[in-house]
Amino acid sequence: MGLGKKSQNKKIIIGVLAVVVVILVLGLGLGLGLKKENAPHTSCRNRCYEAFDDETPGCRCDESCKATNSCCYDFFDLCKAASELWECTTLRCGEKRLSGSRCQCSDDCLSAGDCCTNYRHVCHGEPSWVEDQCDNLSAPVCPAGVTRQPLLLVSLDGLRPEYLQSWHTLLPVLDKLRKCGTSAPFMQAAFPSKTFPNHYTIVTGLYPESNGLIDNVMYDPVFDATFTLSSEEKSNPAWYLGQPIWHTATYQGLKSGTFFWPGSDVKINGSFPDIHRQYDGKVPFEERVFTVLQWLQLPEDQRPDFFTLYLEEPDKSGHKYGPVSGGLILAIQNIDRIMGQLMNGLKQIGLHRCLNIIVLADHGMEEMSCSRKETLQELVGNVSKYWVTEGPFGRIRPRDKDTTWDPAGLVANMTCKKPDQKIKPYLKANLPKRLHFANSRRIEDVSVLVEVKWLFERYRGSLTFCSGGNHGYDNDAESMHAMFLSYGPTFVSKTVVEPFSNIELYNLMCDVLQISPADNNGTHGSMNHLLKQPYFTPTFPAELSRPDQCQLTSLDPEDSLGCSCSSGNTSNSRLNLTTEEALAAENLHMPFGRPRMLQPDQSYCILRHQGFVSAYSRTALMPLWSSFTLHKPGNMDPLPSEVPDCLRPDVRVPSSQSPRCDQYNAAGNVTHGFLYPPNLNVTAEQQYDALLMSNVVPMYPEFKRIWAYFHNTLLKKYAFIYDGINVVVGPVFDYNYDGRHDAAEQIQQSVSGTNISIPTHYFVLVTSCKDSALSVDGCHGELQTVSFLLPHRPDNSESCKIKADKTGL
Repeated sequence: MGLGKKSQNKKIIIGVLAVVVVILVLGLGLGLGLKKENAPHTSCRNRCYEAFDDETPGCRCDESCKATNSCCYDFFDLCKAASELWECTTLRCGEKRLSGSRCQCSDDCLSAGDCCTNYRHVCHGEPSWVEDQCDNLSAPVCPAGVTRQPLLLVSLDGLRPEYLQSWHTLLPVLDKLRKCGTSAPFMQAAFPSKTFPNHYTIVTGLYPESNGLIDNVMYDPVFDATFTLSSEEKSNPAWYLGQPIWHTATYQGLKSGTFFWPGSDVKINGSFPDIHRQYDGKVPFEERVFTVLQWLQLPEDQRPDFFTLYLEEPDKSGHKYGPVSGGLILAIQNIDRIMGQLMNGLKQIGLHRCLNIIVLADHGMEEMSCSRKETLQELVGNVSKYWVTEGPFGRIRPRDKDTTWDPAGLVANMTCKKPDQKIKPYLKANLPKRLHFANSRRIEDVSVLVEVKWLFERYRGSLTFCSGGNHGYDNDAESMHAMFLSYGPTFVSKTVVEPFSNIELYNLMCDVLQISPADNNGTHGSMNHLLKQPYFTPTFPAELSRPDQCQLTSLDPEDSLGCSCSSGNTSNSRLNLTTEEALAAENLHMPFGRPRMLQPDQSYCILRHQGFVSAYSRTALMPLWSSFTLHKPGNMDPLPSEVPDCLRPDVRVPSSQSPRCDQYNAAGNVTHGFLYPPNLNVTAEQQYDALLMSNVVPMYPEFKRIWAYFHNTLLKKYAFIYDGINVVVGPVFDYNYDGRHDAAEQIQQSVSGTNISIPTHYFVLVTSCKDSALSVDGCHGELQTVSFLLPHRPDNSESCKIKADKTGL
């Protein structure tokens, strides 16, 4: 018993001593500096790119972690994304500021002005711009320090308006801009419908023939140099004419910032925009948007007032995949995303109800195929001596610039060579005036219009870029039309306007900036209906030559002028209108007033008749214009024939100031025509009022068929459809094809043996009431017009149909 108790006590003492020893060991160990192990890292939150610490367990966030496969799970989302992405994610919200970030999602980014454009939306739960209702833009709401509303011009290269109409559900941002702002069904591009010519037209208001950039590729015979988009000549200011709007702004005390725009990186007129970027197509679209937003936040003394932003899409994808393709749809969806970043960014910095923005395209896009090509060699044979610009629009010049060549012969040899020919060659002087494409030495003597979807090449196989999409066709083609949107407190809201030409944009932008435009081809004030409060009020130009009277002194002519008429002079009494009759004729046939003479030193008088009113020029020896109103016809029967063998002097015009019948009889291939057709008469007697030498103009016989068809068929049809029309017609003289009235010394052709000039064209202006239930002379609402400029030539060789059918058009 005693021994057992002692043994048990001994065990207890040993156990206690063991515990004491352990405690002492632990105490000594801690006293000697043993430390507790660190908790392992599991996230890169606030640790991005920290230096690697090999004593710290867990995942890494330094640049080398990928090589060792030791990155934290959120390394890309928190660290790499900041240097690669242009948007915040929920993981990035509140991140530690990183110097290499594209944009910031840190808590201080708003005050620093460098937040990603969706920061407020993702990190603070605010709705994005596209999620909001249309803003109230009745008055500008600008941040402190912004005293002038900026203007931002955005180009989405090659965006056909049809894209926005057909795929609007896929394009929510552009669709909201369209619904909330001002839009047009389309905007007409300038010809040719190419990138550089149209972008420069937009910022100068000048047609390509006047702004210098007649194509993306062109040759100047004076410089003996070729301009291409990849050559050094692109940076030569001598190619760029006119005054781009960034210079207009600078000259009037404003600043400009351009993130790419054709011409903006060229030292035009000796200077660049205040801020500009040298073009580099590799710069991401997001960077372009973010940079413009940064410029918008500059101090007022540095901040531009006018900005440009250029994006190559959807043009690039349209060329590659074609205008109706999956690749194209993806491209425009991406563009819409980029526009969303822009609008979110504007909202984030408080400029979404202050800045005015114009979003547009330069041209459209059309499909093409290598199986649809017309070949010059197949039409003319040997093409070795020709330099040919190929594609949707052709131009031809001799390879040897010093050689003598026959452009007219080449055109004749290319014209109507086969049935259903898809090209139409022209001498540049004969190109349709509506193209405004002749008055430049850079435009070759021979141009070739190509039917849409087709291509023109020098020899079979010479044009290798022939699949996908292209542009450059006739700017009247629907597929060449461009998109237009505008939005901001200066523009009217929720409004669709009628289509217009892009030459009008320069004046519009100057008005938005409240500066005066340089001379240009646009009509200043024609875009006032897009503005809430127009800055400029147009006025009619001053008349430079006023008419006087041609008095009737006798019913018998002093000279027969070699004319004869079976009715004799009995009809001359009809020319002696009373004051009341003359006033009634003016009210009926000039319901909008008398056309004004804008040329100085013109001697002319107004001649009034029951069926028309005309202005007779004593110097030109022909009518300058005739104005008449056609009421809605009761039927569409053909007009009656003209009274044959009847032409007589106008007893109101002295014989010394009148042409003679015998002059036209001996004129060869030119004969007399009537500016106002006598067979438009209402009564039998009224026809004789137009069978006068004062109503005679020189006409080629081939053209008289067109003139007769125009009046006998088209005008009667218009009058029937529109419940009556007013028509003003007259001769045009433009021998130097500059689009302006020729001076006397510039006129190159006259009626043989006379000083009667032969017109190059005849104009026709048709006006009707937009409300077709009202007649034109009783219209109190909006008017509508259509104008024609008919080429007056000895033949119509380009029109193969006319050539084959001599009976009419």
